[in-house]
Amino acid sequence: MPETNQRPADTYSPLYFLASLGAGGLAVTFFMYLMFWVPHPDQPVPIFEDIMAAFQSGGLPLQAAILVAVTGIAGFAFLNIKLLIWNLRQLSVFSKTEKFDKLVNSNAETTLLAMPLALAMTVNAMFILGLVFVPGLWTVVEYLFPMALIAFALIGWIAFRRIGAFLGRVLSEGGVFDVTANNSFAQLLPAFALSMVAVGLAAPAAMSTAPLTVGISLILSITVGTIAALYAVVAAVVAFNSMLHHGTAKESAPTLMVVVPILTVLGIMMLRQNHGLHTTFETHGGTADNLMMTTAILAVQGVFLALGLLVLRRQKYADAYLRGDGNSPGAYALVCPGVALSVMTHFWINKGLVGAGMIAKFGVAYWAFSGVAIAFQVAMIALVFHLNRRHFRRPVAGHAVPAE
Repeated sequence: MPETNQRPADTYSPLYFLASLGAGGLAVTFFMYLMFWVPHPDQPVPIFEDIMAAFQSGGLPLQAAILVAVTGIAGFAFLNIKLLIWNLRQLSVFSKTEKFDKLVNSNAETTLLAMPLALAMTVNAMFILGLVFVPGLWTVVEYLFPMALIAFALIGWIAFRRIGAFLGRVLSEGGVFDVTANNSFAQLLPAFALSMVAVGLAAPAAMSTAPLTVGISLILSITVGTIAALYAVVAAVVAFNSMLHHGTAKESAPTLMVVVPILTVLGIMMLRQNHGLHTTFETHGGTADNLMMTTAILAVQGVFLALGLLVLRRQKYADAYLRGDGNSPGAYALVCPGVALSVMTHFWINKGLVGAGMIAKFGVAYWAFSGVAIAFQVAMIALVFHLNRRHFRRPVAGHAVPAE
């Protein structure tokens, strides 16, 4: 039994990087308000000047949405960075323990990929902070894009190095990978990390006007994104076979839905790449291309969401790790699918339905569908606060919180 003043988070796991990731993802969901509701005719994303102009000239609903958006972005970006710093410090201490040595010689070695995953999300969050809160940023943005490419390339190097260490060990030694314990989608975490790096590498393709910058962004993001997709497919097939034989590991059951955020991130990557191909290299697609792609992504996401929720309900996961006495850092993996669905729904509505001319922007159908995206967002905000209370709040003296 742990000490009465010990928090579950004091029993450290690299999966706590997912707490930082979830906060960064929620900052992105608030940026969707600005991205699609604030006019930004002079560049592909809204910047400080666009937001101020819309706030000064817009009606009360738009002003309220902007206030909510900037508050949400600031709050969750702060939480994202705070939790990232906490995790980096904890990982530094953890890496000197026997538990770490045991971890890097087990299937769980891939949980260390949560670190570059969270780092990539934080770089994205910091760029959003710059767009929203820094006046005149767009005048120097072409100098920032190479720096962003370098940052994501370095994070990618960290990810590939860790993946190489894992694959080199399990493929060269033999018998060290426990197939019976691979009964979840936990091994898709490396693919998730690479996907987050790829979408970051694709950002300059969508926003830069320099052909060289756009070209480098396209090459790097296509390369890393393709590797991420390949890794995800192989890991999913291997894991699904194990799950059919041994059932899904209860504590790792939320990973069944990790396909949802991977697809959202890769989908945004492809949208960014297509935009760069269109604006810089004059490669033109049909008006319904984005509708077809985002619809297909949502269809696959729906399958894995339904599968994951089915298994979670059958295993009574919420009773064990959300409402009961047990605490698992893997519960933070539940935040990612909801955030991803919220973001992808916004893109489906605006780039798909509106882009193809199926519905009118700001019409009744538009707000009905947008309400679904906002519902996912609100649910994940509540889940993040709930998990943070369970894992990071020090319990009242005399009432121990069991930690796993």
